[in-house]
Amino acid sequence: MPDTPPEREPADTGRRRIRSALLKPSRSQVVVAVLLALVGFAAVTQVRVNEDDDQYSGQREQDLIDIFTALSGTRQRAEEQLAELQTVRDDLRSTTSRRQAALTEAQDDVDELRMLAGLVPVTGPGIRVTITEETGRVSLSSLLDTVQELRTVGAEAMQLNAEARIVAQTSFEETEGGFLVDGELVEAPYVLDVIGDPSVLASSLEFLLGPRKQLEEDGAALDVDELAALDIEAVRKLDEPDFSAPDE
Repeated sequence: MPDTPPEREPADTGRRRIRSALLKPSRSQVVVAVLLALVGFAAVTQVRVNEDDDQYSGQREQDLIDIFTALSGTRQRAEEQLAELQTVRDDLRSTTSRRQAALTEAQDDVDELRMLAGLVPVTGPGIRVTITEETGRVSLSSLLDTVQELRTVGAEAMQLNAEARIVAQTSFEETEGGFLVDGELVEAPYVLDVIGDPSVLASSLEFLLGPRKQLEEDGAALDVDELAALDIEAVRKLDEPDFSAPDE
């Protein structure tokens, strides 16, 4: 008997199998898909690398040498420009630092001169010397010796009776009822505020035949208080010159 041909599978059954494989792939199908994707990615990457290499593969040896030389020269010029810019930066920093240091030093000098000239109020540790006339009057020499001894041991600022700022140019004159200090009348009791090292200032008044001894011989009592903070508010007025002017 002739062989009976196999029965053909209906078309809709084949489509259902394809749809089922796409929606629910088996493990082996997933592995095959991943491998195909990796092979495709490697092929594309290799093509791109070959395209980049082809840019130089067709160049002559001398052309490649020229390209390399040009790149080397560009790099060298860039490094030289970078070094120049760094040098300029360092010079600017150094110049700015020197200028700032000079300005700071000059300002410090100005501030110190203004304090020494008695043109500004000052504050700091120091002593308060109170001279009270009891049985006699304080002599001009005793007051001047007291001021001079304090200045010798480092008094930085002084004022008398919170009215008169005492500096190197201060004038003293004995008058009825007290003293003229730079033309201003100052009367007893005399309170001398002094800024400096309290212990050093106080000890300068106590040595043998020193200010305390002189004032007691005048008939006055001397009290000294060491203070951690002392304000000197009295200032001198700066005289404006009548005829002179700064030279250009």
